[in-house]
This record gives sequence, structure tokens and C-alpha cells, in this order.
Amino acid sequence: MKKLLGLLLLLVASNTYGEIWLPSILSDNMVLQQQANVTIWGWTTATSEEITVYGTWNNEKVTTKAFQGVWSLQLPTPKAGGTYSVMVEGHEKLELKNVLIGEVWLGSGQSNMQWTPKNGLENVEEEIKNANYPEIRFFQVAQQISDNPQDQLNGKWEVCTPETMEKFSSVAYFFGRELYKNLSVPVGLINSSWGGTPVEVWLKKELISQDAQLSEAAKKLNKVAWWPSNPGLAYNAMIHPITKFNIAGCIWYQGESNRVNPVSYYKSFPLMIKSWREEWGKNLPFYFVQIAPYKYDDPMDTDAAHVRDAQLYTMQNLDNTGMVVTNDIGNLENIHPINKQDVGYRLALWALGKTYGKEGLEYSGPVYRSKEIKNKKIVLSFDYAEKGLIQKGKDLREFFIAGEDGVFYPAKAKIRGNTVEVSSSKVKKPTAVRFAFTNGALPNLFNSAGLPASAFRTDNWELK
Repeated sequence: MKKLLGLLLLLVASNTYGEIWLPSILSDNMVLQQQANVTIWGWTTATSEEITVYGTWNNEKVTTKAFQGVWSLQLPTPKAGGTYSVMVEGHEKLELKNVLIGEVWLGSGQSNMQWTPKNGLENVEEEIKNANYPEIRFFQVAQQISDNPQDQLNGKWEVCTPETMEKFSSVAYFFGRELYKNLSVPVGLINSSWGGTPVEVWLKKELISQDAQLSEAAKKLNKVAWWPSNPGLAYNAMIHPITKFNIAGCIWYQGESNRVNPVSYYKSFPLMIKSWREEWGKNLPFYFVQIAPYKYDDPMDTDAAHVRDAQLYTMQNLDNTGMVVTNDIGNLENIHPINKQDVGYRLALWALGKTYGKEGLEYSGPVYRSKEIKNKKIVLSFDYAEKGLIQKGKDLREFFIAGEDGVFYPAKAKIRGNTVEVSSSKVKKPTAVRFAFTNGALPNLFNSAGLPASAFRTDNWELK
């Protein structure tokens, strides 16, 4: 009788408490953002119970009470270091092992962010062989969709080894490796990307449906079986579940799939950045890649050029952003250029210079600032060109000039210190210049640091 009673009590206790569990983003091998209040959260089958969490860096306990089985608390982290454990205690004890404290970045977008070394990479065998960085950690978010915001996703933290690196985002890896080498702190990299996806799927559905222009633009998106195209589907399943996880910033490489509705990208892309910042509750640094030149259906068409212009617009009108230009390392025959090293390096330059305040770094190529009309010429001035401009090749390429009629003609362009003079015998009264404003443009204007100039236009004429 006593044995039966004991068994019954054990079963009652088991059913009462059951289990404490955490989201997959909180797991062994993770990196937590240094010197921050990081959120540790989870669930318990006990509807109301006290949960205590502490890190072995100081063993100072933080306690909260679960409400209807859900709990969350803020855990202060120290300066970068490790390894540590994070302990979670309630009716049972959980230990998250091999935890580092450092800098955590999220990489997202479409295929050029998703692409791994195995998909195509310069010097691939050497890069894989050398990828032994125990203090760099990877978290790969599984590709999933949902009609509603989710609390959990599939993934796990892994230590950077040749075996894990070859299956992870090349761009994110080279970005993180550059941070690690320059900051000498652990680096955590989260990759949540999906090839082919338009920006709309990474936005909350209601942000699209509440805007007439964006709703109409979303109807133009191509419906493809192997990636989502409806607003919100990727955000709900692949971004929302990690918005509680404290990160230092975001890197982004996307835009090719928005060539079908490029004018709306001027609104949708900055809206996505602002909405993610609201979800994370801070003004996250957001550094992105301007899409590379590619022939598409017609290399002289301008749909991809409009996307690049929208990306430049976003950088110039949204604070704490930066843009990597890739018009010198693209491939007109390959929409997935294999030089991912320079892409990651240039993203890291922005982070090192703007986010981490490294001095002496030039992190941007020339960016159009202003124009001055002098007789039959237009003189262009640039930011990030204080030490002068250079050209690679005999003549400057990809400059076009127009008069009031809006017809653009190929132009002659000459560098004058840190300005460029543009003219054409066919345009007597010039009013506007466009630079590298075609899908397949391959310009050759750089600053003294060897970073390429962004495509741009001086006009504000309606794009069609």
C-alpha cells in the first residue's frame, strides 16, 4: 500500500511539474552579447513557479515567476570572455554549457547571404581548411514559414570548424572572422536567410496590408514553389522567434527578387529595418550589400538599378546604416559571385568603423553628395572621397548626362581631385547625371582606399 501511494505521489508530482525548456537560440555553445542585459526566457509545464537563472561568470542569481507557464528575465553579462555556463533552476536544473560572451550579429536576406562555401567560393579548399576558430559560433535558422508569429524555431549553436563553416553562410563567416581578428572577442553569427525571397516576406504582414502602395506592389511578386512570396511568412517563422535574443546588429544581402516592384523598395526596405529595430527594442546597426551587376534579361535595363538606388536612398535617409558596393566584384554571368571574402570584409569595415569606432578605417566608397552646373558641364562632389578619387582603366565608364528633356546620353567624365566633371557634346544645357544606372553596369570609379563608388542619380524624376 505504501509503495502504491508513493508511486501515485510521484506521478502527481511528475504531471504537476513535468519540464522546463528553452528556445533553441538559448543552448549549448551560444554567444551572449557582452555588457548587456540579455533576455533568458522559456516555458514550464508548471503554470506558476519560481525560476532562477545565473551565469557562472559571477553566480549572481536573478529570479522571476512563471505566469501561465511562460517566464522571462534579464541577465546582466560581463565583458567578453568565457567559457561559462548559464544555469536555469526551478523544479529541475538546466545547464547551458560552453557559453561565450562577445559580439552577436544576425545575417539575413536571400541567396547571396545564404550561399555556403560548398555553393561556390574563391579559394574554397584553403578557406575551409583554415576555418578553425573556437571563439566564433554559428546558429543556422532552418527555413520555415508561418502565417502567424512563432515563439520557437529550429536550429542549434555550433563551434566554427572546417566541418561547420562549409555549411554556413560565406558572407556572414567572413564578416565575423574580420570582427574576431580586429576586436579579439568571441563572435556569434546567426544566419536566417532564404534564397529568392523578396523583402516583403521579411516584413510583418500588417505593415504591407495597411499600406496601399505596398499592397499593390506585393501583388507583382513572382509565385515560386521553392521560396515564399507572401508578406510575413519568413518573418513569422525565422525572425520573430529570435527578437528577444540580444544582438549587436544586422547584416543584410537581398534585393534581386524585388526587381519586379523596385519603386516600392524605396519604402519597403527602410520600413523593414525600422520594424526590426522596434521588435528588438533598440537602434540596431544595419549594414547591407548593394546588389551586384548581372545581365538578367537585359543588361541595359534598369530594374536592378532602381533597386540599387533604393538601397542608396535607404542608407542616406536612415541613421545607423551602411552600404557595401559590389560593382567591382560581381559577375554578369553569375548572379552568385564567388568572391564572398570581399563582401564580408567590406561589411566588417562598416561595423568596425561605425559601430566599434576603430580609427583610421575607410569603410565606404565614394557616395554622391551634390552637383554644380558650370557652363556645359556638371561637377559632382562626393562623400568618402576626401583623399581623392581614382579610376581603374583608361577612361571613366558608366556616366550618362541629360538635359531638361530627360534623355540620357553617354558622357565624358574626368576626375578633378575629389570631384568628377561630366559632359557630352549632345547635351548643351545639362541638368542631371546618372552613374552606373543599368542592370549590368561595370563602373571603375574608386576612392583612394580602393573602395568602389555607388551607382547614383542626381535627378528626382519619376522612375518607371
